[in-house]
Amino acid sequence: MWETAKKLSVLVLTVSLLLSLGNQSGEQIKNGSLDASSSSFSWIRRLLYFNNNEVEIDDSNDLEYDFYQDSCSNAELLVGAMIRSLYRSQPDVAPALLRLMFHDCFIQGCDGSVLLDSPNAGNQSEKDTVPNLTLKGFDIIEKIKSKVEEECPATVSCADILVLAAREGIILAGGPYYPVITGRRDSLVSFPEIAAVEIPSPNDDLSKTITLFASRGFNVRETVSLLGAHNMGKVHCHFFHNRLYNHSGTGLPDPALEPGTLNLMRSTCDNSNDQTEEPSINMGSEGAPEPEFGTHYYKNLVQGKGILHADQQLMAGEETARLVEIYASDGSLFQVNFAQAMMKLSNLRVLTGPLGQIRINCSTVNAEVQ
Repeated sequence: MWETAKKLSVLVLTVSLLLSLGNQSGEQIKNGSLDASSSSFSWIRRLLYFNNNEVEIDDSNDLEYDFYQDSCSNAELLVGAMIRSLYRSQPDVAPALLRLMFHDCFIQGCDGSVLLDSPNAGNQSEKDTVPNLTLKGFDIIEKIKSKVEEECPATVSCADILVLAAREGIILAGGPYYPVITGRRDSLVSFPEIAAVEIPSPNDDLSKTITLFASRGFNVRETVSLLGAHNMGKVHCHFFHNRLYNHSGTGLPDPALEPGTLNLMRSTCDNSNDQTEEPSINMGSEGAPEPEFGTHYYKNLVQGKGILHADQQLMAGEETARLVEIYASDGSLFQVNFAQAMMKLSNLRVLTGPLGQIRINCSTVNAEVQ
């Protein structure tokens, strides 16, 4: 009966997606602007067989839909309820959790390693490395974990909580729903050395961005769609300060930056203000609510208004620029491709079975293995 219920839930999701894509142009696929394997309908066809591992995922054979059905049946409901409650007063929770999840999954997989504190004063953890210093949301994950522990002690992993919480935030911000299979376990160690050099930098050129994502199994389409996560949230001035005043050591601004956008960014980030805290700039469209999830990111890139160098670099390649233009004009296709890529990201190199542990506190390894 449970298997039937799972299949019905996937079918309902599929029908909903098909209806939401009613305005999608088949001409993009017919004319070769997207190959058939990357089309929305190809993804939906794979989604129909989600339980048979037809979706391209990595190291997730032991993950299951509703893994905690018997051991903690309210786990996913608790996560969702807490994120919805927080979102009412803190809408920036959505981009914060999405970024936190990405930084976790991109380094050695979705194992909660980014949540670990440094074990002692002499060692760093991932969260202490330069690329992760502005991450937020650790306290939110701890609050959710504490609530889940009250109901189901030592049962639900921090890695699963982070992936589920990020998905809930995306939905609340207007992004797509996508299935999340669960059963991840938490890493026993953190990977600061890898995080320090392999988290994508806002200053990366296109070739480095493509190479980094390819090393995690993402093709160009998936890379461009994942970068669409930059359509919400805020970015601190120090991430793009050189673009405004000293691009590539020239003492001049980045010539790829549209003049009006340059002046707007300079009005917030002056040449004497190179900070890791405020001020910051909204990644969304001008005047839009901070967490809005939409196509403005791609529209801005087409117009030369990308805030980060790595983002604007997508217009420097023929294939990536074509995808940017497609997503800028077709929000439905972007949301489907983004959902597909997020499913893949959430299943990277997960720990399952006897590997890892279920942490009691997300910031520390359980005492018996320390």
